[in-house]
Amino acid sequence: MLIPLYCYSLSVINKCLVCEKSFYTKLSWVKKGGGKYCSLFCKYSSSKKGDDIPCYICGKVVYHPKGRINRSKSKKYFCSKSCQTVWRNSEYIGIKHSNFKDGRSTYRNVLIRNKIPAICLLCKIEDKRVLAGHHLNKDKKDNKIENLVWLCHNCHHLVHHYDGEVKKLMVAIV
Repeated sequence: MLIPLYCYSLSVINKCLVCEKSFYTKLSWVKKGGGKYCSLFCKYSSSKKGDDIPCYICGKVVYHPKGRINRSKSKKYFCSKSCQTVWRNSEYIGIKHSNFKDGRSTYRNVLIRNKIPAICLLCKIEDKRVLAGHHLNKDKKDNKIENLVWLCHNCHHLVHHYDGEVKKLMVAIV
């Protein structure tokens, strides 16, 4: 197929700044400072300022922007949330875990292990997602089963902040 001559006079052959491939571009684009890249892919890849970094867990190489690299506290980089979670679950255990309580079991686990029915003592709600273990004597280190009861978050707050609710709780226990 023949291309008319007037098309050649309006276009210029340039080399892509990224992949060095030769391509046709309009003369008007070159005059305005454009026509530097053969494709949008090359244009966007030239604007990347970050680095390709291997995943700390699996070794897969992934691009990370400069800002994300600078904000990292651990200076460990991951390819996905699942790899990050694997690392976090192996790193933040025991004393380093934010919910660590003096090396003792949490009171919720004590109630579950002793097969105490998960029902709020005051309002009788059975949704385990909103239930918390409450210490009757308010000593968090006293995890004896006689000292623990189930309360929903709402009743738990009321018991800690209103004297009338404490009286209702004591009546419900007896």
